[in-house]
Amino acid sequence: MKVSIITVSLNSAKTIEDCIQSVLNQSYKNIEYIIIDGGSTDGTLDIIKKYESKISFWISEKDYGIYHAMNKGINLATGKIIGIINSDDIYADNFVIENIVEFITKENVDSCYGNLIYVDRKNTNKIIRFWKAREYSRIAFQKGWMPPHPTFFVKKEVYEKYGLFNLKFPIVADYELMLRLLYKHKISIAYIPKVLVKMRIAGKSRPSFINIINNSISCYHAWKANGLRPKIITFLLKPLSKVSQFLK
Repeated sequence: MKVSIITVSLNSAKTIEDCIQSVLNQSYKNIEYIIIDGGSTDGTLDIIKKYESKISFWISEKDYGIYHAMNKGINLATGKIIGIINSDDIYADNFVIENIVEFITKENVDSCYGNLIYVDRKNTNKIIRFWKAREYSRIAFQKGWMPPHPTFFVKKEVYEKYGLFNLKFPIVADYELMLRLLYKHKISIAYIPKVLVKMRIAGKSRPSFINIINNSISCYHAWKANGLRPKIITFLLKPLSKVSQFLK
């Protein structure tokens, strides 16, 4: 079973080599690796070219943002399963894709996800936050929870049937996508109780109050755009659901 892995990048010279190596070092070998770069000028392209003999396809051109780049990658992908890993991130170990294929096959599901750890930008062994996911439930979604998108793997046929990232939601397109696929269309999903991805923490690890408000408003509109009736408590609990990630 071919698995397509998509990396999107823009001026990621400091981190993309780690990301590329974490994909190329996977024990599972039937991987189609696609890199969509947004027109980097900092040396990112030199690093990509260093590995281009092992990369299935790559392109560097201006785009309309990260989710537009992800859509490009999905449209190019020919694998049965698609995973997306950003240029700042790395897979937690060399067996992630092997485990994904085995799990999706064994459970006979459309998608799966696992745990995510946020790590220091320079020292990826230093854990800052631990996003321990849980078994999926519709009630959890109503309470502001969502699966960690960087750990989300889904069959391409699902994208073909229900659509890609909605570019009308530039800051919450990942939330809108999973809301649409999981909550609205009820695709099958399973939880893998292990860490799949290490995600470098952003420079400002704690979002501002105004960003939280803007995020909540965008999430509200995501529900409405899908013809769903949100609950006010959903948007009150969503930011609070992250508090436990900082607890040791």
